[in-house]
Amino acid sequence: MAEKTVTLTDNTSGRSAEFPLLQGTVGPEVMDISRLYREMGVFTYDPGFVSTGSCRSAITYIDGDAGKLWYRGYPIEQLAEKADFLEVAYLLIYGELPNPEQLAEFERVIRYHTMINETLKNFFDGFHYDAHPMAVMVGVVGSLSAFYHDSLDIHNPRHREISAHRLIAKMPTIAAACYKHNVGEPFIYPRNDLDYCGNFIHMMFATPCEEFQPDPLMAKAINLLFILHADHEQNASTSTVRLAGSSQANPFACIASGIASLWGPAHGGANEAVLDMLHEIGDVSNIDKYIAKAKDRNDPFRLMGFGHRVYKNFDPRATIIRKMCHEVLDKVADQNSPLFELALELEKVALQDEYFIERKLYPNVDFYSGIIYRALGIPNNMFTVMFAIARTVGWVAHWLEMMDDPEQRIGRPRQLYVGSDLRDYVPLDQR
Repeated sequence: MAEKTVTLTDNTSGRSAEFPLLQGTVGPEVMDISRLYREMGVFTYDPGFVSTGSCRSAITYIDGDAGKLWYRGYPIEQLAEKADFLEVAYLLIYGELPNPEQLAEFERVIRYHTMINETLKNFFDGFHYDAHPMAVMVGVVGSLSAFYHDSLDIHNPRHREISAHRLIAKMPTIAAACYKHNVGEPFIYPRNDLDYCGNFIHMMFATPCEEFQPDPLMAKAINLLFILHADHEQNASTSTVRLAGSSQANPFACIASGIASLWGPAHGGANEAVLDMLHEIGDVSNIDKYIAKAKDRNDPFRLMGFGHRVYKNFDPRATIIRKMCHEVLDKVADQNSPLFELALELEKVALQDEYFIERKLYPNVDFYSGIIYRALGIPNNMFTVMFAIARTVGWVAHWLEMMDDPEQRIGRPRQLYVGSDLRDYVPLDQR
């Protein structure tokens, strides 16, 4: 079969060149423009990279129009219903679902990497007591390379694997320590007899004063949220990890850069923004007023947690998490909480309003995840940290894939220069 190509012609100079069309497993064809400047003498201009593929990847596939999300070919609906988070982590990293022996060994390795160096605990003391947990996460995760430099040869596949295991294992421990630092409670050591999510809940909420048993529904909800947030293709934070990794930076520095990118309110901070919005609305009686403000193009107010840049129909993760949200609110949350009453009424109104239906502005995963975390007693400033724990798996999977990619080169985007033309320096006394 002949290679499909696209011919581009410069109407001014008459210069033409052919560029190959690449076809993935599914999805639209992709024009390879890597020779564009050499052949045509021009660059492309694509703010936000909305039409630019930065890499080949076999990890995650999204069809935003159809509301599809696949991890390694498995639909998110099946994984959310049937899988455990570490099973999904293994899938994303190694490409296939594990057999029982592989899963047991993977869980063992993660379990025995959960502790952090005792000296690293002192690092937390350097942060102000009310520092945002994401600020602490960026610093602490970035510092891991100073503690675990025994396996930092990025050209050694075994070293890369060890670093991946350490990041997945230690992220919940670091996250829980950030929370404990905020609230002034002693750090709680991980327990090897608990599963991944149960262990995290224990480190978050246990104290040395009494026995603590993780709530099964809380563990179930967090396991589900972690699966839904594990990866999402070439989003801002994953692209940041890949760009940092392209310079051959160590994996801990790469993941720290991903955490910094995730912190933005337009990305990982969206579920925190949902709760801020609910507080602004304040009461069920104000919903109609704020719905009207959201429809007013001249009003800066926006409904947070509705619609999605990628999903033009519905967010498949939101469809999955909605049931869990209602289950948690029914069994865990304070039934008389005006915040949760407001959230559920807002969801109901938006799902029935023609304005939102026509524009396909359905509640997304951020709307429900923020409500769930709040109902489980997790404070707003920890929401993005929860996201970071889950997304670490995706970041690590993409970093590992990138390091094995023979086409991988240091990232170097081009630009459209719009500054001053060439001019001469003017001495200070003549200005």
